[in-house]
Parts: sequence; structure tokens; C-alpha cells
Amino acid sequence: MHASRLHKVLTGTLAGVALTIGGLTAASTASAADQSVRVRGTVVSLSGDQLQVKSREGQAVTIKLATGWEVSAVQRASASDIKPGDFVGIASLPKSEGGDGALEVLIFPPALRGRGEGSYGWDLKPNSTMTNATVGDAVKSVDGSVVTVNYHGQEKKISIANGTPVVTLAAATAADVKPGTVVFIPAQKDAAGVLSSNRLIVGKNGVVPPM
Repeated sequence: MHASRLHKVLTGTLAGVALTIGGLTAASTASAADQSVRVRGTVVSLSGDQLQVKSREGQAVTIKLATGWEVSAVQRASASDIKPGDFVGIASLPKSEGGDGALEVLIFPPALRGRGEGSYGWDLKPNSTMTNATVGDAVKSVDGSVVTVNYHGQEKKISIANGTPVVTLAAATAADVKPGTVVFIPAQKDAAGVLSSNRLIVGKNGVVPPM
């Protein structure tokens, strides 16, 4: 594939993923009766448009993949890669001493700056929040880092302890959606209880989706 064409395909795919993580896809494409559901688990099988997953809760889940569905992978990064001006998605929990502590960090590729900007409830853990924002500064210490992020004129400080998963996005194909692969799937549930999705994020090369 020509380099410019590959860049367009990758950018388009990751842009869709960013919108999904930003909580916007369901609002723009699902009917009012549909419910947003995030499935985290392990691929059991993929046959046609039927994806079978064992959820992190141990349940068997079937997801119907929409025509033209797309997939991206996560790629390992580190807190030292986070720089002022980067656009990041950070799942976090409030800390007893104040502020938030990161559960995971996604560093968006530069082409996806600003996608899904905001801070809203998340279900990685009870009471967790997802914040998609621009890094104002990143102060490193022996115990980790503290980043100040900005979104819609607001500011938030989030500490990132050593060992916190930090990833970015990378290209993937349907061949990467294979049994045993860890997967994160933003899906919609219709009135009949059927789950469907047009985006998948998969683990690859030993890196799993932490979101």
C-alpha cells in the first residue's frame, strides 16, 4: 500500500477509536433506545460478523460486528513519553489525600489531538473517571509523575504512579482478532438485548488494552 494511503487509513481508523473512547460514537450513531456497553474480556472466536468474547466477569458475550468494522491495537509506552502539549486519555480514581490517581494512560497519536475532549464517568473501576485532555505540564518524581491536563478551559491534576499502564494506539487487522486476545469493545445494546459494535481495540505483542 502506498505510504500516503496507509497514513490515511490508519488516521481514519484511529480517529474512530478516539471518538469511541471519548464517548461520542454512541451518541452520534446509536438510537435513543440503545444503551452504551463497554465489553472487556478475551476473544473466544470470530466467525463472519459474530464475535464471541469471554468477559472479564467470566460471562459469554456475543457481539455483532457492523459492516466495515475496524480494529486498532495498543502499543506500549511509558510515563516518560508524556510531554507538555500531548493529548491523552487518563482513567483515574479520586485519592483520599486529594486529586486523582491514574489507573491507565492512553497517549493519542498527534493526528488525533482533541478527539473526545472532556472528563466524564468511566466504568474501569467503580467511581472512575475518563479525562481526554491536553497535557499542560508533567512533573516527574521518584514515585512517578503528576500531570496537569486542560480541557474546555478546565484544569485537572492527575498523579501517575510507577507501574501504571501507559499505551498508545497502533494499526491492527482482523487477523489480530484471534482466540485468547484481550479486547476492549465499545458496544451498543438494543432493546432486544443484542450487542453490536463497529470498533475493537485489541492487545498485541504482549500489551493489553488497559482502558
